[in-house]
Amino acid sequence: MVSSWFGCGSNRMLQWLLGLGFWVQGLRCFPWMAVNFFLKDGLKVDSSALQLLQNSANLPMVAKPIYGLLSDSLYISGQHRIPYLAMGAFLQAASWLAIAFLSPSSMSFITITLYLLLGNLGASIVEVANDAIVAETGKQLSYPSRNSESSSGELQSFVWMATSIGGVLGNLFGGVAIDRFSPKTMFLWFGILLAIQFFITISIHESSLNLPKSSSNAAGFGNQLSELLVALRKPEIAYSITWFAASYAIIPSLTGTMFFYQTQYLKIESSILGISKVFGQAAMLLWGVAYNRHLKLIRPRKLISAIQAAMAIFMVSDVLFVRGIYRKMGVPDSLYVIVFSGFLEVLYLFKILPFSVLMARLCPAGREGSLMAFLMSAIALAFIVSGYFGVALASCVGVAGGLTENDDFFGLSCCLLIQAACTLLPLCCSSCIPDPCDVKKPKAKWNKDN
Repeated sequence: MVSSWFGCGSNRMLQWLLGLGFWVQGLRCFPWMAVNFFLKDGLKVDSSALQLLQNSANLPMVAKPIYGLLSDSLYISGQHRIPYLAMGAFLQAASWLAIAFLSPSSMSFITITLYLLLGNLGASIVEVANDAIVAETGKQLSYPSRNSESSSGELQSFVWMATSIGGVLGNLFGGVAIDRFSPKTMFLWFGILLAIQFFITISIHESSLNLPKSSSNAAGFGNQLSELLVALRKPEIAYSITWFAASYAIIPSLTGTMFFYQTQYLKIESSILGISKVFGQAAMLLWGVAYNRHLKLIRPRKLISAIQAAMAIFMVSDVLFVRGIYRKMGVPDSLYVIVFSGFLEVLYLFKILPFSVLMARLCPAGREGSLMAFLMSAIALAFIVSGYFGVALASCVGVAGGLTENDDFFGLSCCLLIQAACTLLPLCCSSCIPDPCDVKKPKAKWNKDN
């Protein structure tokens, strides 16, 4: 059990470090809510430009395998996780503080984009190091007691809940702060928090965390890369990651269009959007608890397929919302946005938890950083493709979202129907996700070869 494993002092410190790291990453929604309004109201961008920036800013996430390979192979002062956590926190703090102090004369769409790219570079490095620690420690909890699945997934559930709590607080405070403070003030607050995280991280030495020892610490970057390629040639890993990434990439994202539809067309207040995101993050938190207690023994393929189908159902519900069906039934737009829109936004992420648990089981020992980073990179790339796909779809259908009262959202319901249909397509190939009981686990390589 994770709770008993974290009983001693060093492991409790590791739990605290992971909890802080994932909590701060979940809190990133706080400044990003301000970014949306800053771009819309401050720089006067339209919905397409907003969505392009939202997705383009995630490009550093695509290079996660490189950060993972470096983290696995390059030790800094005898440490291979803590230095990367500190580096990522520093880059994020520098990015948000720079935007906060940016002079009006230097402010432009390109400048903001560059700083956001730098911040997401730092965030991706932090996520790679954190995911590697979770995979390493989770494997230690699951093996050698391979006959028991009770402890598998508990550490992933813990960090998932830490991220969700950060998301709840970030969206709650963000929805309130955006009406009372300028976006730059919100950037400043988050930058200060990241600076505090940086100083806390550099005060901890990795030897005090009791991390699992790996024989790969002498391996170079090239050797780590070759080992990663060997792992990716395993059918159960290659097919799973390919399907999982495609299940996101094939869905056209309409986040920018929906943001303008809700704020510009329906005149939904920012506080309502904040509450909506709080509701979604609370749902993520409950999902982490429910998965840990009741759902982790369900086969990943069955659980992930059920989530994929639920996503399509909620997208069809959005069609009814856009067409005013719920409004005619007496359901206020604000209530729908809070409950259904907030839930659908995080429902996309529900399947990441069971899938990451599956990948942690299949991941070869000593390759946790690089393989989990490759997985997160594939997901990030899929989200970027999905975002660009959504911009193209909205443009083709003729959905426009700008800053005038005559914005045309007539074709939005058609876009949502296409989105729902695309969501169901990956279910035809869900057999690519292996069942853990059908995968033959190599016994010797867990402790010897790797």
